[in-house]
Amino acid sequence: MSVIIESVEKRSFADKAGLKSGDTLLSINDNDIMDVLDYRFYQNSQKLNVKFINEKGKLKTVRIKKGEYDELGLNFATYLMDNKHSCLNKCIFCFIDQLPRGMRDSLYFKDDDSRLSFLFGNYITLTNITEHEIERIIKMHISPINISVHTTNPDLRVKMMTNKNAGNVLSIINRFNDAGIKINCQMVLCPGYNDGKELERTLEDLTNLENAECIAAVPVGLTKFRDSLAKLEPFNKQTAAETIDIINRFGDKCLEKYGSRRVYASDEFYLISEREMPNADYYGDFLQLDNGVGMWSLLEKEIDDAINDCDYKLEAERNVTLVTGEAAYPLITQIVDKMCKKWDNLKCRVYKIKNDFFGPLITVAGLVTATDIIKQLEGVELGDELIIPDVMLRSEKDMFLDSITVDELSESLGVKVTACAVDGYDMVECILGGAVWQNL
Repeated sequence: MSVIIESVEKRSFADKAGLKSGDTLLSINDNDIMDVLDYRFYQNSQKLNVKFINEKGKLKTVRIKKGEYDELGLNFATYLMDNKHSCLNKCIFCFIDQLPRGMRDSLYFKDDDSRLSFLFGNYITLTNITEHEIERIIKMHISPINISVHTTNPDLRVKMMTNKNAGNVLSIINRFNDAGIKINCQMVLCPGYNDGKELERTLEDLTNLENAECIAAVPVGLTKFRDSLAKLEPFNKQTAAETIDIINRFGDKCLEKYGSRRVYASDEFYLISEREMPNADYYGDFLQLDNGVGMWSLLEKEIDDAINDCDYKLEAERNVTLVTGEAAYPLITQIVDKMCKKWDNLKCRVYKIKNDFFGPLITVAGLVTATDIIKQLEGVELGDELIIPDVMLRSEKDMFLDSITVDELSESLGVKVTACAVDGYDMVECILGGAVWQNL
């Protein structure tokens, strides 16, 4: 395996050694370079023997001395240096399979790439991992690794993931654990499949692993586009409460055994069950925020801290509107009420957006579309500015899931639109239009 060098940073170690755009990188210190993980790992030495083929087809080796963690200075056509690995499963709960037709192509790609797990926190199922990748993770001690487990019952995992290898690969988790690799586990729970007794079995297995440092359970998300898919039921108040009770029981055991809870239910379970959210201290280091675990409690704490720390004075009336999903609406309303009490010339309203695009069972802000915002806010007084949480947008922060841009939303509603990070201090500053902090 080899990779083509697209460019070389000027005055970098590679540039000074004579590597050029178009050269083919073969190895560093006799280690084959196949992708970004190989490159980033093996360049971290003070003495490098870099083998490559130049544009004339001549095999060359150069010796480079540098600081251990200094960058070599090579750039490649793609970040991974090759193509992303796609998912081979057909999971009964897969959200991508529940998307309507006609959305942008990138939304239909299912990644299952161990490199993205390490680099960006993506979750992998292990059904797409090679023995080479397993050995490399152990050799490089790439940690943590994020795994979509769902169940440790091999037969049930095969059934839920519609992949005959889904049960066999569970042994890889033990290999990572034995090698000291930290593991974050995710379970998408489907009523009648992997909840109840099956959930207890899975948690028994995972909490016995010394290096399974965080285990998160999220309820299956069901859109209205499931006509040809497996019939699944949503969680209700009772089944959500029963799930929380199981998770708390295992969390208590982990707290006693390891000193941390390790096992958590996502915020959605508390909303569905109408249970009170735990306080921020309950969640430890908040290792699974991307799975919606502890987001509510963390934001609530951050907002209280930010309001107390903010000395900003509004010289004139500030008139703005916030939008959010149905799930977060009570919290965002509570936040705005606190701010309006401290700043009496702040006029701020909150609208919850019902998810007509994906269906009524989808309530999180991150899946709200511009189509629904436009339809539900058309003709509504929005003040001088409309504030949206940036989780509604793709990573570039410019476009919604339905391919409508922030600028197009602004034009449709006739108001300035501002995307705000879901962070207490950023939200306070965004709502006020500025901030002065006492303790920062």
